[in-house]
Amino acid sequence: MLLLISDANILIDMDTGGLLAPMFNMKYRFAVPDVLYHDELMEQHAGLLDMGLEAMTMDGDLVARVGQLAQRYRRPGRNDLFALALAAHQECPLLTGDKDLRAAAEAEAVEVRGTLWLVTEMVRSAQISTQVARAAYQRMRDSGRRLPWDQAGQMLADLDGGA
Repeated sequence: MLLLISDANILIDMDTGGLLAPMFNMKYRFAVPDVLYHDELMEQHAGLLDMGLEAMTMDGDLVARVGQLAQRYRRPGRNDLFALALAAHQECPLLTGDKDLRAAAEAEAVEVRGTLWLVTEMVRSAQISTQVARAAYQRMRDSGRRLPWDQAGQMLADLDGGA
């Protein structure tokens, strides 16, 4: 089962869109660095661990790697760099919608996927329909989440067969 390391934004998008249950039903493992979970998710999203999210411990070498990344990349926040270091260490994709984290990940040769990819995967794996995806995107948009809305709509239209 493919491991995917996520930043907080992706999980907040999924929660806002009401897509956590179908996300955790897919044939992927989802994880975050433990420090990111404790700092950004535990208080308002404590149920994520019960749903299947893994909070992975960062050893001293990975913490040192985050320090190196912070010197190289000024824009992603420290917790985002923990996610990048963990994804690089685990040799797995990073889930993020943050443009600065995406740029750093690409510079570090870490594969990046985002909310649109994740929603598309849910539709392709029959976890949700395109109608459910549209409603989820609308909830995200109404809540002020920032996504490439035109691209999201086009991806759903393509999944509907160009309708």
